[in-house]
Amino acid sequence: MRRSLRPKQAPAPAPKPIHILLADDHWAVRAGLHALLDREANLRVVGEAATGEEAIKQARALKPDVVLMDLVMPGIGGLEAVRRIAALHAGTKVLVLSGYLQEDRLLDALAAGAKGFVSKASPAENLTRAIRTVAHNEVFLDPSAAKVLVEHEQEPRAKGKGAVNRLSMREREVLSLTAEGHTSTEIGKLLHLSPKSVDTYRARVMDKLGLKHRSELVRFALRAGLLNSQ
Repeated sequence: MRRSLRPKQAPAPAPKPIHILLADDHWAVRAGLHALLDREANLRVVGEAATGEEAIKQARALKPDVVLMDLVMPGIGGLEAVRRIAALHAGTKVLVLSGYLQEDRLLDALAAGAKGFVSKASPAENLTRAIRTVAHNEVFLDPSAAKVLVEHEQEPRAKGKGAVNRLSMREREVLSLTAEGHTSTEIGKLLHLSPKSVDTYRARVMDKLGLKHRSELVRFALRAGLLNSQ
């Protein structure tokens, strides 16, 4: 019997592990999350933080792929920590894990640079899916968070889409990327523009749409279907 001389195929390389920093002021919550995530093959907890300041320090030192952040934190608070971490390192994405689902809190977190929002009441599989989603630079809103935004939205979705038609294609791109939490520098690299040009486009968008704050811009992007949730 002739033996095949075809070389054996090398096994596919294992996916690169996603490094996670846990930021929550309750040690029991961190311990539970650590145990849960350790069961996942490609998720690895590399650090923990109990305050907003500590989360920023750890994020700067460890450069994790994802910071799982509670918004109710001692010190400067979770929201300010989200804002500072989002500006630290482009490869680090912030996923908010919170028990509070008010519309303003959701919008403020997204406007601060968070890439997603998961309720602490969500099933474990939602959390792991959210981590993988934001690690790949996509936005994740779990169903309960999306429901809150929809229920509090007074203007019809069609009106938002109609307003988008007043924007140029470049303005729409800047609007969408800004709503997803990207900085002017990141948007500039993606669109081959200078950060100053990005700021000019953003100011033009907000002027055309009558918006004054970044949270309003996030709300508009959601209403118009420019910000995709999972």
